[in-house]
Amino acid sequence: MAILIIGGSGFLGTELVRQAVVAGHTTAAAYATRPGSSRDVEWHSLDLRDPESIEAVVAEVSPRVVINASSGRADWSVMAEGPVRLAVAAAKSGSRLIHVSSDAVFSGASVHYDESCLPDPVTPYGAAKAAAETGILLMHPDAVGARTSLIIGDGQSVHERAVHELAAGARAGVLFTDDIRCPVHVADLASALLELATGDASGIHHLGGNEALSRHELGILIARRDGLDASQLPTGLRAESALPGALDIRLDSRATQRTLRTTLRGGRQFLTPAA
Repeated sequence: MAILIIGGSGFLGTELVRQAVVAGHTTAAAYATRPGSSRDVEWHSLDLRDPESIEAVVAEVSPRVVINASSGRADWSVMAEGPVRLAVAAAKSGSRLIHVSSDAVFSGASVHYDESCLPDPVTPYGAAKAAAETGILLMHPDAVGARTSLIIGDGQSVHERAVHELAAGARAGVLFTDDIRCPVHVADLASALLELATGDASGIHHLGGNEALSRHELGILIARRDGLDASQLPTGLRAESALPGALDIRLDSRATQRTLRTTLRGGRQFLTPAA
């Protein structure tokens, strides 16, 4: 099967590329600034702000499935409008579309959120993600919007690097004890996305880990796994900080999990060292 991975050189994109190649899919990947390191895929420069660029890449690759794992955190045109342009191009070419969204589409007021819950974002990032979801499903009704949470790996994620720097005293800041999410391992997330890509799913799906953890609890697990002194990790309350955003968002992924072979493990499962 031919797959085009948008954001293929990013953290999640790199794992998607790796798994797609291992599974034997004909894989192409697009990047915004620089290509990834894999030599097993075709790399294409792509600007999600440019409809002609998007259509040209989709036409050249002619993918059965497009997976959008791009970020573009600071640019509304990339985050909110770009995925809609991609949905138009995918629908025009007859390609399925899997779009990676975020738990940031929620305010945290309800704490527990399943796939039926409507977005109520409280940050520009969450608003852009919510707008992208709405636009994608309007322009490509058979598309999938896959909401996820904090993505953790085997040392490469932003959160893991932050824990190392905090434990070493090389970074200012704290790990919040009241900021709660459902972290997921990047390998589990990529595997689940590829399952959705090769099936006939559509609409909104949740791909969070099966356990809620505060950022501090998550940091302790990372520190213990990596042999760091967890007692050196500073704590604080997000509610007392100036940072915007929700405090407690727990993605209920049980409905989606029932359709998957991949287990979306919780942090205590994937961060506990093997005996």
